[in-house]
Amino acid sequence: MTSPDEQTGYRIHRWNTDPNWEEFELPQPGPGEVTIRVEACGVGQTVLNAIRGDLGNHPGLLPRVPGHELAGRITEVGPDVERHLLGRRVVAYFYLTCGSCDECLAGQDSLCRNLAGFVGVHRDGGYAPYAVLPAANVIRVPDGLDPIAATVVPDAVATPVHVAARAAITRDDRVVVIGAGGGVGIHMIQVALLKTADVIGFDVTQDKLTAIEAHGVRAMDSSDFSSIPSPFTDGPPTVVIDLVGSAAATTWSMDSLGARGRLVALTTFVTRPISVEHRDFVFREISLIGSRYASKTEVAAAADLVVTGRVDPVIGEVVRPAELLALHAKLRTRQLIGRGALAWDI
Repeated sequence: MTSPDEQTGYRIHRWNTDPNWEEFELPQPGPGEVTIRVEACGVGQTVLNAIRGDLGNHPGLLPRVPGHELAGRITEVGPDVERHLLGRRVVAYFYLTCGSCDECLAGQDSLCRNLAGFVGVHRDGGYAPYAVLPAANVIRVPDGLDPIAATVVPDAVATPVHVAARAAITRDDRVVVIGAGGGVGIHMIQVALLKTADVIGFDVTQDKLTAIEAHGVRAMDSSDFSSIPSPFTDGPPTVVIDLVGSAAATTWSMDSLGARGRLVALTTFVTRPISVEHRDFVFREISLIGSRYASKTEVAAAADLVVTGRVDPVIGEVVRPAELLALHAKLRTRQLIGRGALAWDI
């Protein structure tokens, strides 16, 4: 199947503004590239950050099609790409990695020394019905995996898989997930439960607290961190996973962790500094751990978790293209439970 010369989709023309719905040319895949017919694309906070320019805001990158959590089938391959990929269902790996540095060769793809940027920022993503990407940036998933469900795999589930490894979560841990009703958080609690840890999810609205409890996890209102009681009866948290990154969340986490506890930081906001005391790290031997996305192997592992039903994909709303900007508005006001999804085939 050959992709069309023209397509209609969303493109950014100025950072920190809504994308425009328009017709534009689709390039043919070059050496080492593939064309993907996008079936669906995940919609979460990270894509809003990308549109705002947080992951790159050079005018020379524009116009750009956003959307990094795309799932679809390969319809065309460029030179030097194996033809057996044609027709295969794939998801996109978010980072444009080199594949040849020491980190990439060691399977630590998100730490690539020669990172070329991000899908949806430095290469067109899934807010259009076709995308052309490097073949190295597509990861095969089972053909039977529903494409809407597949949108949670490359980020919303893969990121928790990486976090669980970074924090070395075990059955002996007491885990708090801050922001547990969001796209990453609702899947983070499920991955932590797979480690048989004791897990509690924090969030601020009743619908999200209800969604957390629906996944077998105790929920606590974190609207006011100063008034949160001790979350566990058998000791302080040993792991806190912070998906909010506010000063209040960090302060509570540092104060609440037990001896040798681990605080896992994932947010990358540039205006949220934290203040810590060295003595806290020494006296309690606590650790502050950064967690950056996931490896390609972890994305494949995330797909397996979804396919086998061990992780339930939580997609609060699926929209057609005409409804996408309204979904963005819900995300900004934190009304969306789990991830959203843009579907091209409904």
